[in-house]
Amino acid sequence: MSDHSSTAMDEEAEKQRKHLAMVERLSKRPQSRPNKPESSSESTSSFLSRFSDLKTSIETQLAQSHSIASDAAQLKLHFQNTSQSISNLEKLVAENSYLLPSYDVRTSLKTIDDLKHSLQNLTSTLIPKKKFSFKNKPTKKDSAIHQPPQNQIATPHSDFPTRRDSPGFANKTGELLIEKLRGSEVGEFALSDLHSCEVRVIGSVRALFVHRLRDCRVYVGPVTGSVLIEEAEGSIFVLASHQIRIHAAKRSDFYLRVRSRPIIEDSNGVRFAPYCLRYEGIEEDLRGAGLDAETGNWANVDDFRWLRAVQSPNWSILPDNERIGVVDLSNLKNEDKEI
Repeated sequence: MSDHSSTAMDEEAEKQRKHLAMVERLSKRPQSRPNKPESSSESTSSFLSRFSDLKTSIETQLAQSHSIASDAAQLKLHFQNTSQSISNLEKLVAENSYLLPSYDVRTSLKTIDDLKHSLQNLTSTLIPKKKFSFKNKPTKKDSAIHQPPQNQIATPHSDFPTRRDSPGFANKTGELLIEKLRGSEVGEFALSDLHSCEVRVIGSVRALFVHRLRDCRVYVGPVTGSVLIEEAEGSIFVLASHQIRIHAAKRSDFYLRVRSRPIIEDSNGVRFAPYCLRYEGIEEDLRGAGLDAETGNWANVDDFRWLRAVQSPNWSILPDNERIGVVDLSNLKNEDKEI
């Protein structure tokens, strides 16, 4: 073979190598993959090793639950930490799904669901109903939730334990529901089985649970912990929280300020925009909750049931001309409700 032919082949091989490298870089852009090249087998092996370590750690946390069952406060914190560990494990799967074989993705998600079930069962077993109560009751007696049926409380997708006797609103149709909590210390607040209602929560709560809302408008002050939404349709939510998880939502708009990336599952037709709530004292409440700074995460949504590299079709950014604008609860009149 002549030197000229050898040089031409080397040049062609180099061109092919550069082309493949370019294609690889482009395919990696949507997921912001690591800069350091790593083979698929090495990446998968690294992920599975980390996944196994975290899974073992969570199983150890679950096994320790019985040993601290006598200390209600410690047990509650323990369950919160375990729930966060499971959430971190689920996020790990979502962030690495682009490099995993589909079998490993399915297996990992099944493992996570099993861990959630275990946490759910331990919560139901070790925290009796009476320990979910809070001394400070809602302003209106008829607004308190009195133990909805157990099958309406939690699903396998719940990211943290729900509360059975939380203050809140349940089983209402076509009503204006107002709760003023400024200056109080309310833990969990729950909204359940509401149809064509408008909800205004002025003040801060530690956690918000939302179940089966249809054609509602929900305006809530800062949540210092987590928001879990299960089954919402045709509704508008204006929420500020450290963590927001949305499951089984349809045709709903979310105006959010959130410290971590919002998570959706089994949802479609959901749209997102920045938080737009105002009331007298909200800036103080936001600072107290650590939510006074806009993070921009309202636009960084993770769809945990969409594991492809391209944008999920289940959510979108709400166009400017379709947004509701600033909602000032201080100026809204009780009789002016239009839902």
